[in-house]
Amino acid sequence: MIAGVKVAEEIIRDLERLDIEIFVRGQHGYWASLRIKPDLISQIKEAQKEDSEIWMIVENLDKQVEFHLDNDNVLWQDTRLVVPNDASLREALLTEAHNSPFSVHPGSTKMYHNLKQYFWWSGMKRDVATFVSKCLICQQVKIEHQRASGLLQQLDIPVWKWDEISMDFVTGLPQTQRRHDAIWVVVDRLTKSAHFFPIRKDYSVSRLAEIFQQETIRLHGTPSAIVSDRDPRFASR
Repeated sequence: MIAGVKVAEEIIRDLERLDIEIFVRGQHGYWASLRIKPDLISQIKEAQKEDSEIWMIVENLDKQVEFHLDNDNVLWQDTRLVVPNDASLREALLTEAHNSPFSVHPGSTKMYHNLKQYFWWSGMKRDVATFVSKCLICQQVKIEHQRASGLLQQLDIPVWKWDEISMDFVTGLPQTQRRHDAIWVVVDRLTKSAHFFPIRKDYSVSRLAEIFQQETIRLHGTPSAIVSDRDPRFASR
């Protein structure tokens, strides 16, 4: 009770966040220790003046058309405020974006997309992912969206050749003159004979199906079973 008025716990917590202290003496209370702090935007703008990386960008503005200075000499990347290389400032910005009552602990992808609308710094996506991975609340309530895998089962030996096949992709290869950068491997599980098809990793499912029909089904018929990993191109619908 303060001067006959009951103060709710939520109000007390809000006052604490504002650095407002309440002193009670007898039946009378009073406010004290009200401190006004600059908001994060103002802190970022001030910190830009002391950041060497930002000054390097400013000195080469004629070569970096995506950056510009406003009338207050604040650096922007297009419409996004450039955040200086200040660990404590970036930590405060990440904390505000993740823990505020309006954001409700977003995942790293959503948090990154929210932040990059208004701010820019080199390595932001990595910093966001690291920050979220250290959040205990996020780890405790994390939902696994993919169906859990069962126990490994030994596969039966096929009876006929090319009746059961396995397939996988070899990616990360240097691009050829025909712009192929991956290999699609199709193996007969009985004889272990294989086909190796040069492809591009951005081929659509329909394009892969066309290749499979022309190069595998045409020669060996339609298999009764296909074994693969859980590549999205096999598992998606």
